[in-house]
Amino acid sequence: MKQREVQGDDNVRWTCVQAFAGVEGKLSDKATKLSQQDGGNVEVVCTPSGGAQTVRLQLNEDWIEETSDQDLIQAINDNRTN
Repeated sequence: MKQREVQGDDNVRWTCVQAFAGVEGKLSDKATKLSQQDGGNVEVVCTPSGGAQTVRLQLNEDWIEETSDQDLIQAINDNRTN
């Protein structure tokens, strides 16, 4: 399972993974297709190291390689419910 870790200005460390990323084999392909939204976006779940709540994001399917740390932190901050 691929994941990304980023740290925001508030020193909260976030671990982000694509939903269904841990599913193996044939089920992995099916789960990925089912989780894709219109426009090729996928659901990404970001879990904080501290007391903040988990955040769900809709990102491009190539988010793990193509989204910068700063853009990922911005997406998290834009979707947080404090």
